[in-house]
Amino acid sequence: MILHDWNLEKKKRLIKPAYAALPKGDAFIAVENLIDDARRNAFGLATRSILAESISGQWCKEAGFDHSEALYLAGPCSAAIAYK
Repeated sequence: MILHDWNLEKKKRLIKPAYAALPKGDAFIAVENLIDDARRNAFGLATRSILAESISGQWCKEAGFDHSEALYLAGPCSAAIAYK
């Protein structure tokens, strides 16, 4: 619940050192108010969050992560998981 507070440049600067600090096989997990593919998360939509696609996709790939996924939790929060 921290990445939504920052602009795009700062978000990417926070993800890169997380990648560098993790040993191979570990994961970076960001819990945020994410928009799910079916657009069911009204809170995520209201905050115009595109973090699910961005954290678990493009931004983590740019940082060097191998693959990623979004895990939709009960309630408004979800977890973006990127694997090294």
